[in-house]
Amino acid sequence: MKLIDIGVLSEQSGMSTSTLRYYEDIGLIQSVGRHGLRRQFDAQAATQLALISLGKMAGFSLDDIKEMFAKDGAPQLPRAELHRRADALDAQIRGLTRLRDALHHVADCPAETHMKCPKFKRLMDFAARAKARRQA
Repeated sequence: MKLIDIGVLSEQSGMSTSTLRYYEDIGLIQSVGRHGLRRQFDAQAATQLALISLGKMAGFSLDDIKEMFAKDGAPQLPRAELHRRADALDAQIRGLTRLRDALHHVADCPAETHMKCPKFKRLMDFAARAKARRQA
C-alpha cells in the first residue's frame, strides 16, 4: 500500500495541512502512520476529502458528512436527503434566474427612471417580502 504524505495530500486536495489535521482530529479522515512527525495517509483519504468537498458544496455540515462515512471509511450517502438538497438547489437556481432576468431588464429598461419601471417596482416588492420571510 502506497502512503501519501500530508504535504502531498494537501497539494492534491487543495486543502491546507491544518485542515487535514483538523479533519483527522474530528474523525473525518484517518492517518495510517507517520514518517517522522509527518502524518501518512492511504489513497482512500484523497477520495474521502473529495467527498467532504462535495458535501460541503451541497450544504452539508461536517457533522452530517461524518455520519455519511461507515467505520471502514466507505461513503453511505442518504439518498432521500440528497434528493431534497438537489430540489432545493433547483428552486434556488430558478429564483436566481428570475432575479438575473429582472436585473437585465432593469439595466436596459426604457422607462424614464427606474422608479417608473413596473418590473423594477415588482422586483423591489419581491425583495421586501423575501426579507420579511427570512426575518419571520
